[in-house]
Amino acid sequence: MDLEKQELRKKHRRARKMMLLFSLLSITMTFAGLTSAYIVSKARPDWLTNFQLPSYFYISTAIIIISSFSMRMAKINVKKNIVSKTSLWLGVTFLLSLFFVFSQFAGYQELINDGYYFTGAQSTVTTSFLYVLSLLHLVHVLAGVIVLLVVIINNKKMKYKDDALGFELAETFWHFLGFLWLYLFVFLYFFR
Repeated sequence: MDLEKQELRKKHRRARKMMLLFSLLSITMTFAGLTSAYIVSKARPDWLTNFQLPSYFYISTAIIIISSFSMRMAKINVKKNIVSKTSLWLGVTFLLSLFFVFSQFAGYQELINDGYYFTGAQSTVTTSFLYVLSLLHLVHVLAGVIVLLVVIINNKKMKYKDDALGFELAETFWHFLGFLWLYLFVFLYFFR
């Protein structure tokens, strides 16, 4: 019976990891399609060539890199079963995620103040792409914030003492979001 339980647990772990992998691949394909459309659209005569990224997007980039380090510190402590330090680093990651969201909205305000709009007569194809790419990423970050909250609660309940799969999946998703933002930032910086 114990062997059966272990085998079922292995299958459950594999299934959850595979579901996350399929989700990440789906998100990757979405952004690959959008960035491909961006590259194709650059040939349009109304494409902005002198456009600058908002300064808050640079801040967002620094924040998300730091949050990956804080999430890594949480993982180190969850492996050692040190609940208090894991909670501390998860809290830091959560606060950084909120700062990231704030800096993104500050970046949008910066765009609006510079006269760049998402839609309408004053919008351009260039800025519409910028809004779509960053807003879609922000939606995924907000999902990541919810995941972080769940992980924080589960850590407080000591659910990762025997099986840290939920934490591992959350960590993978969070690092993916960081990598995705770095990709988008570098892409938008060099392909203007």
